[in-house]
Amino acid sequence: MAAYILRRMVSTIAVMAMVGIFVFLLLRLSPGDPAAIIAGDKATPEMIAAVREQLGLGDPLPIQFIRWVRDLVGGDFGTSIFAGQSVLELISQRLEPTLSLSILTMVVSIAAGVFLGILAAWRAGGIADRILTAFAILGFSVPVFVVGFFLIYFFAISSRWLPVQGYQPIDHGFGPWLLHLVLPTATLSFPYIAYIARITRASMLEVLSEDYMRTAAAKGASAYSMIFHHALKNAGVPILTVVGLSFASLVGGVVLTETVFNIPGIGRLVIDAVNKRDYPIIQGVLILISGLYVLINLAVDLSYTLVDPRIRY
Repeated sequence: MAAYILRRMVSTIAVMAMVGIFVFLLLRLSPGDPAAIIAGDKATPEMIAAVREQLGLGDPLPIQFIRWVRDLVGGDFGTSIFAGQSVLELISQRLEPTLSLSILTMVVSIAAGVFLGILAAWRAGGIADRILTAFAILGFSVPVFVVGFFLIYFFAISSRWLPVQGYQPIDHGFGPWLLHLVLPTATLSFPYIAYIARITRASMLEVLSEDYMRTAAAKGASAYSMIFHHALKNAGVPILTVVGLSFASLVGGVVLTETVFNIPGIGRLVIDAVNKRDYPIIQGVLILISGLYVLINLAVDLSYTLVDPRIRY
């Protein structure tokens, strides 16, 4: 196990190095000049050149990259070009809404997805299974922002049951916090519930068809015991894999959902930074997200032994 973890950590460093090079070059070589944006529409070429020199954008790309990596290793993610604040400070200010939405979404997605998948597998070919199939097709086909607009119209505009947009910090009260997250969570969890439910159904069907499951049924084992003590545990590895991938891929959905519901999270921060060509913010967020993605994959790989003790590294 120790040797496996060491190999994975070495490969993680290599992956993060490639991500860093890609992020740096992607932003530098894409169209647009942040110095021109900062200087304003009426700026002269001399003013733009002065701003570029102040930001260090006039230096050769290798020099910019070495300086950026040096600061990154030292824990300095840079300073926002427009806000004038530390990138880590800006991210920390937007972290609570994004974490609240992401964690609540995954809790709902896992609970609902696994339950629906088990129900569909246990009643394979029945009404529940057909409803889940239709729901999965919708979940895979309908974009997140379309689901969000429909939910806003029916539950916020028409019925006025829930707030249309915005976010309330949890220290302002658990009720307002949860109330403002109901629609965003339902929107963001829609495709993940369908995805987890489909994988759970397929894994459970494969396990339920095994001989030892038929033997357990012949011995009079209860439905609860067959599902949760035998089938779900043996079907857990594919489910755990898709849960980890879903959690790591939440980033794209969070950006869209925070935009639709006007939530001041990291997704909104990234959108604003892209529009303003704020290099430090974009780079800092992408590096942190990439590191989180790699760590989640590592955690999922290591947790396989908890689900299936037969797995050895």
